[in-house]
Amino acid sequence: MAPTLLEKIADPAYYKGKISDFTVSTSNYYKPLFRSGSVKPLWHLMAFTSVVMYTTNYICLKGSKAQHARHEQKIALEEYYKNHGITAHH
Repeated sequence: MAPTLLEKIADPAYYKGKISDFTVSTSNYYKPLFRSGSVKPLWHLMAFTSVVMYTTNYICLKGSKAQHARHEQKIALEEYYKNHGITAHH
């Protein structure tokens, strides 16, 4: 009987096999590119680095600050409209 999804998830050998498969397929893809002097691995590395950098920057620094600033601006505009008798949708 085949193992269930929960059994697979709980088994460390499942992850070890997935990492091994990923390593082999990545090696098979990039080895010829490195040997031929292709620029494609550099572009892939640069794209990966940029995605990781901007994602962590947004999650750790800018995400909550930007949401807080938007919330403050919304409250300030509502107070301004109320004080000056202006409707937001004109």
